[in-house]
Amino acid sequence: MNQYNILVVDDDQEIVRSLGKLLELEGYKVKKAYNGMEALDILMTEQIHLILLDVMMPKMNGLSALMKIREKNNIPIIMLSAKTEESDKVIGLSMGADDYVTKPYNTAELMARVKSQLRRYFSLGAANGTTQSQDILKNGGLLLNRNTKELLVDGESVRLTATEYKIMELLMEHPGYVFSAEEIYSQVWQEDAYSVENTVMVHIRRIREKIEIAPKNPKYLKVVWGIGYKIEKIDGN
Repeated sequence: MNQYNILVVDDDQEIVRSLGKLLELEGYKVKKAYNGMEALDILMTEQIHLILLDVMMPKMNGLSALMKIREKNNIPIIMLSAKTEESDKVIGLSMGADDYVTKPYNTAELMARVKSQLRRYFSLGAANGTTQSQDILKNGGLLLNRNTKELLVDGESVRLTATEYKIMELLMEHPGYVFSAEEIYSQVWQEDAYSVENTVMVHIRRIREKIEIAPKNPKYLKVVWGIGYKIEKIDGN
């Protein structure tokens, strides 16, 4: 049994109750909130390891709560919403969500996503197929420290979510190599990749905004149109 604390935030009390029971059966400790304001209050007093966050709620909706949480906290956040439009998913991801599940959701799939996010968050240095002896990845002004799970850009620490960190780790392990969106998704999310271009694109855009001086004219994180994404190999590394 694990000791992870999961915060379930939804204005539908029945959903909170059923999700809570499901998570408790998996061994998680559950905290409950019914709007964004309550969620923020709990985060100030409790140690939370993952949040299941509904979008449509009174007082403070999920997207507003997401923005406030991301100002100080990088814990995994999975958005829950009845909305199925791709634009809503992109908005949630672009604002800092790690994953997005639409209602009605398959409970087995949701639990798998919870486990995947927690595994990625708490084992950031364990990339598939890489040796652990290379604790520092350096390329130009980028320095990724696997021991501290930190990315420095020209000596300045950059705050990344767990998913953003894993994408950067993957790309920096293979400077110059072009990864397709499907390759990035399957290796970072560790799930089969189907129609994932928008999901990966949003995360890439978010990373660019954090590491590039001019995100629209990037030095490091490049798009190879029609193929995928790469970290430009900087001479001298």
